[in-house]
Amino acid sequence: MTSTPFQKLLQICIALSAERDREALLSQILDTAIDVANSDGGTLYLLENDELHFCRMVTKSFSIRQGGHAAPITLPPVPLRPSHVCARAVLENRLINVPDVHSNEEFDFSGARKYDAMTGYKTRSMLVVPLANDRGELIGVLQLINALTDDGEPTDFPKEIEDLMLALASQAAISLTNMLYSEQITQLLDSLVDALSTAIDARTPYNANHTRNMVKYGTRFLDWLDKSGNSWQFDPDTRRSFLLSVWLHDVGKLVVPLEVMDKASRLGSNLQEVEHRFSIMALLSENALLRGEINQEEYDRRIAEQESALSFIREINSAGFLSDERLARVEEIAKMRFVARNGEETPWLTEAEHTLLSIRKGTLSAEERSVMESHVVVTARILEQVSFPKRYAQVPAWASAHHELLNGRGYPDHRTAESIPPEVRLLTVLDIFDALTAFDRPYKPGMPAEKALSILQNMVQEGNLDANIVSLFIESRAWEESK
Repeated sequence: MTSTPFQKLLQICIALSAERDREALLSQILDTAIDVANSDGGTLYLLENDELHFCRMVTKSFSIRQGGHAAPITLPPVPLRPSHVCARAVLENRLINVPDVHSNEEFDFSGARKYDAMTGYKTRSMLVVPLANDRGELIGVLQLINALTDDGEPTDFPKEIEDLMLALASQAAISLTNMLYSEQITQLLDSLVDALSTAIDARTPYNANHTRNMVKYGTRFLDWLDKSGNSWQFDPDTRRSFLLSVWLHDVGKLVVPLEVMDKASRLGSNLQEVEHRFSIMALLSENALLRGEINQEEYDRRIAEQESALSFIREINSAGFLSDERLARVEEIAKMRFVARNGEETPWLTEAEHTLLSIRKGTLSAEERSVMESHVVVTARILEQVSFPKRYAQVPAWASAHHELLNGRGYPDHRTAESIPPEVRLLTVLDIFDALTAFDRPYKPGMPAEKALSILQNMVQEGNLDANIVSLFIESRAWEESK
């Protein structure tokens, strides 16, 4: 059953609205216009900086197709002068129907006539339609050449097709504008990400490196999934949502105090207080010796004991992990007392210093760790204020859940496996891997990739991480530069 012109236009409008590839859309606009008008060819111009730039050119009878992924168009842009028919359509925002270019004296058709003389082509009729979007903004021109009879002979463009072509041009302009808006939103998100990354970089370069590394690993992993034909695939929107989540996952660290985020040792600045106290203890022992309150042997014993304790404190202050034996030694030192100048017994370590030196793993106290962990809550709070497009609506939830573990031992919400999507599980693997292997952290040394992978596998056994995702990540070798 043959479609009516209206049905055909409706089908075309649906097709144009559904197209998401800009290059394909531009080609489809011209091809559709040529088909609907039953013409031999045409040109699509886009308006930029008060000039009409050649975008697509088609001549069916000569099998010519230029622009886009086809042969490039090297013709100079057309200035907006009323003598050019395509420019007049823009300047006056109206459709122009020229039955015969060779007898028309209103417009400058010298270019068409030269083309005909050189190639043997016979340009007869033109239908020029401005592309105006729903806001009345002109964005280009459709210029169709040579309407054809049923026998394939050049003829005039019929009047009855003009309204149809105006409707098609309007839909084409709206589709192009919507795509432009989508691109602008994408650019806005990219600029937002760049700005936030720059802000994080200004505070802690190592943390910005961490995010960039994760983006590299994530991109390579997704590319590998694509090439390997794995059943787990990311469509373009999901891929972009995931990578945006990676870029933004640590944005909450903008509000974490630097003395916590960059804390390289257990005591931090408190080490100076400890060293000062031990200097006072040494001076008090020396005074006691000079006053005859203790003998040389007792003095030597005290100094040796204090120096040994201070050396041990300095050693464990930046150690990655403390054994039971070392923690027991901390307890011994914490019980030691000296007599201060006021005659009162004073501990070698304050209660706060004792607590800090008793941290088994890492450099943060429970209170400091709580402050650090709050960055995911702040990340969620910041990102929830951003009006993400619907297709990126998952970004805030994914970005702020990267410390959740499958067995509920993560934070901040202690979510369990059934509520953690695969994208977040992957983000968590990337985060942990780079944290383990990073060599620029002020508070810990980096480790070789293979050792980090072994830790990931141990975390799978403990129920923390997704076994399949860890296995795929290891198989992908995404942390390695492409050969």
